[in-house]
Amino acid sequence: MNNDDNMNNKQKSDIGVPARMSEQELDLVLVKRVQQGDKNAFNLLVKKYQNKIAGLISRYVSNQGDIADVAQEAFIKAYRALPNFRGDSAFYTWLYRIAVNCAKNYLVAQGRKPPANDIDAEDAEFYDGADSMRSNASPENLLLSEEVRAVIFNTIDSLPEDLKTAITLREIEGMSYEEIAVVMDCPVGTVRSRIFRAREAIDNKLNPLIGES
Repeated sequence: MNNDDNMNNKQKSDIGVPARMSEQELDLVLVKRVQQGDKNAFNLLVKKYQNKIAGLISRYVSNQGDIADVAQEAFIKAYRALPNFRGDSAFYTWLYRIAVNCAKNYLVAQGRKPPANDIDAEDAEFYDGADSMRSNASPENLLLSEEVRAVIFNTIDSLPEDLKTAITLREIEGMSYEEIAVVMDCPVGTVRSRIFRAREAIDNKLNPLIGES
């Protein structure tokens, strides 16, 4: 995952955990504290993930005020559900799934149809070879021209919601296929297919631009 919101060593020391503790281990410590009645521990989880959750929700919801409302709803639902969290998956994966469901519920309430999981795993196309977007066109990994970056992000924003979410979680958040499958509540094969189709759409937009250089 993107580490921009991860706690530094001083912050870890302030809450009494070892500096070398991984982010996933830290999440579990904070979750256990919440389950024991420590509300401040949940505030730390909110602070850690609020930007990422808002970014994820923005892939479904365009209005900034509504993004904040949906994010708040996601954290409230997470807080209420935390007593039943057993750690079968990473906390952030569990939280992302709640946020996606809240965003979908928002779309339904607005009279819009949320993206459906309509692709069978058996029909999924696998694309493990060159990982073209990551190696050739990822705005995180290469210093691309502003024009190319604009094409990438504009293309991502124009994708169907299911493709947009999958490629964002993979390329921006750095999630594994398995983690994305949990968040999106679909088979891993479906995730691979969506990411392939998203990368293909981006490549189709980039090829004329790159060909001119």
